[in-house]
Parts: sequence; C-alpha cells; structure tokens
Amino acid sequence: QVHVVESGGALVQTGGSLRLSCAASGPTFSRYGTGWFRQAPGKAREIVAAISRTGSLTYYTDSVKGRFTISKDNANNTVALQMNSLKPEDTAVYYCAARDGYGLGYVGTDYNYWGQGTQVTVSS
Repeated sequence: QVHVVESGGALVQTGGSLRLSCAASGPTFSRYGTGWFRQAPGKAREIVAAISRTGSLTYYTDSVKGRFTISKDNANNTVALQMNSLKPEDTAVYYCAARDGYGLGYVGTDYNYWGQGTQVTVSS
C-alpha cells in the first residue's frame, strides 16, 4: 500500500505560480497512476490533472489547460503539479491520489490512496 503526502501549497497573488509536490512512500509511484484533485469551500471535489503509471498519458480539466502541468519522476518517487497564471478561482485544498491499474483515472472513485491535502490560496 502506498502512502502519499502533498506539499507546496501557499498564498500567492493572481498571476503567480506554485509547484505542488506529491511524495510516495512504500511501493514506488511507477506502480500507480496519480491524480491531483481540488476542493474549494462549498464545492464538490474535482479532478485537476492525472498522469498514468509510466507518465505517457496525461489529462487536464478544461479550466487549467495551458496553465498547469503534471509530471512524474519515478526515480524520485514524486509527482508534481506546476501551476502557472494562477487565478482566484484556483483557490482550494489540493489533494494527491494514487490508483492501482493502468490508464488514467478521472473521478475520485478511480483512486485508492489519498493524501491529506495542501491549501492553495490565490489572492486577487
């Protein structure tokens, strides 16, 4: 069973950048697909981006395309989410999740292992 921990959340101004990191302990990330989700106050959790086991497949929700990049470093057992051109509507708790199986996961139930979350706040 993999254990994941997020880091990198912070307060940033509109237009700024942040890099979130998800570190895995236990089995390596090469055995798992990974996704980043977010949940804003009063809103449902939504997927932000996903990457397959090998990193060959990626997915982004429409609202972050062109601004966010998900990447995987299997050698260092980490998955990163580079967030550029941040907007106030990106404010949320961001969660890293890992899933068994191949391909991409698009919803929360596709994932088996979750981190505790990291807060991202974008001020206007």
